[in-house]
Amino acid sequence: MFDNLSDRLSNSFKALQGKNKLSEANIKDAIREVRRSLLEADVALDVIKLFIERVQTKSIGLKVGEGLTPSQVFIKLVEQELTEIIGGENIALNLATQPPAVIMLAGLQGAGKTTSIAKLARHLKEREKKKILVVSADVYRPAAIKQLKVLAEQVGVDFFPSNQNDSPEKIVSEAKKQAQSQFHDVLLVDTAGRLHIDEEMMSEVQLLQQRVNPIETLFVVDSMTGQDAAHTAKAFADTLPLTGIILTKTDGDARGGAALSVRHITGKPIKFLGVGEKTDALEPFHPDRVVSRLLGMGDVLSLVEEISRKVDQKKAKKTVQKMTKGRFDLGDMKEQLIQMQQMGGMGSLMDKLPGMGNMPQSVKNKVIGDSESKLMIAIINSMTPKERTHINLIKGSRKQRIASGSGTNVQQVNKLLKQFEKMQKTMKKMSGGKMKKMMQQMNQMQGEEGMPDFSKMPGGLPGMGGKKFPF
Repeated sequence: MFDNLSDRLSNSFKALQGKNKLSEANIKDAIREVRRSLLEADVALDVIKLFIERVQTKSIGLKVGEGLTPSQVFIKLVEQELTEIIGGENIALNLATQPPAVIMLAGLQGAGKTTSIAKLARHLKEREKKKILVVSADVYRPAAIKQLKVLAEQVGVDFFPSNQNDSPEKIVSEAKKQAQSQFHDVLLVDTAGRLHIDEEMMSEVQLLQQRVNPIETLFVVDSMTGQDAAHTAKAFADTLPLTGIILTKTDGDARGGAALSVRHITGKPIKFLGVGEKTDALEPFHPDRVVSRLLGMGDVLSLVEEISRKVDQKKAKKTVQKMTKGRFDLGDMKEQLIQMQQMGGMGSLMDKLPGMGNMPQSVKNKVIGDSESKLMIAIINSMTPKERTHINLIKGSRKQRIASGSGTNVQQVNKLLKQFEKMQKTMKKMSGGKMKKMMQQMNQMQGEEGMPDFSKMPGGLPGMGGKKFPF
């Protein structure tokens, strides 16, 4: 996400490397490089101008504290101002109303409204424990109605069937009545889009908004359209009382211009980021965390939250117990690879770790790339249960069978077996006193939820703020 901008910002700070103090000259060089980085990222010009003015004003007379370098002080200033420009702090959905809380999504065709409805439904169901009803008011595209029905079934929420012969206002009014009678907490409304902004679409969405009176009206916009995304959002904000923005397709957006521009141009907060195609690929927007990742400082808090949600605690505990007894097998290795994939793969995890974001991709790929982990899972799937627990059985003909069944070759099977043997040797070395001692230390740090509390470690873990890191 925003890889190009992250790389360019990191390069812009090199102007201050090796300097003993901040001067007007070297600050000017650094600011010039930051401006160039933002221009190349397709950030709106008035946003760049405001940001540069703030940084220039505050950098004059900036003092370098003891133990810090001029580069570190300047990066901290850039971090503070970027965070302020894109919103300052996370603004959550407002659901404080008599149920059902109606949330309406608007936007251009192809921006990802229908998919965002499904993602938001899953988010509210799983994280907020809400009962959800979804409805499509897009009477012009039967495919959109069918798509929402399929997605609703996938995420396990209720769907209100639409009739193409009815008006959008009638459809949503009836859906709201059903939501009230069946005690739904939230009604999510998908609206019709167009390929471009026109008066007819604006009037229709405006009328629907007035009739339904949603507590949240969210504008869905494709981040890959850069400055256009911000200006399209502005056009909608001028017509509708928007309460927030969902920025989609950020996983494919290397520039980041929309994310840095849309808040300032519209005056509306970004509430969510679409970070992938799957229905769980929706993240609440935290400006400070996004900026931290942009500047290569990682995002430990988001990583902790992601692990808390997606790691199967029972399986993880069982795996640790097997490790302590030296009985870790290929089946356990497969489970670890699957859980890593569920969290976005090794690349996604490394980007959230401090200092890892700017690591060259060639180096990242050496630490089990995502494509390699898929191959490893396929190879293990081709093995019999007995082969997974007794790798000494896997000889010539068995290797050939496993390779054929997984679409790989014998060399790749051998590579997996060698990697596993190395892991097994490490586990056996730790299966005695070392592992038991480590487990005792972890048990001493157990929090209320049975998760290690790193705040109890000497000095804690930087950037965690007392958060628990579950394994």
